[in-house]
Amino acid sequence: MNEDDDLPRSANDPLGLLIKQDLDPFSVDELEKRISILKNEISRCEAKKSFAVSHRASADSLFKKT
Repeated sequence: MNEDDDLPRSANDPLGLLIKQDLDPFSVDELEKRISILKNEISRCEAKKSFAVSHRASADSLFKKT
């Protein structure tokens, strides 16, 4: 499996562009800020995922066939 297989398919996808961005021009401080922002985004995504899983389980339970 190629590591590019996990990248979004659209050439203009923001995540794909972010992943491919050259980090060489960034200073250490800029990289630290970027890491902090990305960690916050990971937390936000994990919270949304947890909500979605919980919501799905609730819906499945509500509409479960007996």
